[in-house]
Amino acid sequence: MTTNIQSLIRLAATLILSLSMAQTALAQGDTEAGKELAYSCLGCHGIDGYRNAYPSYRVPKLGGQKAAYLVIALKGYRDGSRSHPTMVAQADSLSDQQIEDVAAYLASLGGDTVAAGGSDAKDAEKSRPEAAQACVACHGPNGVSVNAIWPTIAGQHEDYLLQALKKYRDGTRTDPLMTAQANLLAEEDLETLARYFANLDGLETTKED
Repeated sequence: MTTNIQSLIRLAATLILSLSMAQTALAQGDTEAGKELAYSCLGCHGIDGYRNAYPSYRVPKLGGQKAAYLVIALKGYRDGSRSHPTMVAQADSLSDQQIEDVAAYLASLGGDTVAAGGSDAKDAEKSRPEAAQACVACHGPNGVSVNAIWPTIAGQHEDYLLQALKKYRDGTRTDPLMTAQANLLAEEDLETLARYFANLDGLETTKED
């Protein structure tokens, strides 16, 4: 095991312990209210393979994603820790309660594979690259998140995962754990991780009920 991978695992373990000791408010949204607010979200996230214009990558799948994580992501766009013109504009117009409502609704759509547990953890382990050992501590042994505040990444679009990892590394998306981990990874590791988790069973394109 390389020094970088060992460092990643130690870092993940330390921050997971810190997070487990903190009080975290989980999403408590109203799905019906969220449905009224989320119509514009489905214009991108509800279309299979819909792409961001520049840089070009597929917008993330949300079907089966954790509501509490979606709250964190939307607030990140609103407070500036994430940057994307369309998402910033969307999130900036929402109150805390509206963000909770939108997240609850979006999380309720699709995601049957995630609800069933995604890929078998033993099968996922057989092909797991060494660089992914630190990832599974938060994102689960089969890419299905073990904690409501961390995203499920199994089945997510490969190009979106790669874009997210690069943003953590260059500072345009900030998160203490992810930024530190991304900075320890080589370019080829980023591509390997994105490909590995994308090929696991998990998230789906959000479909309106």
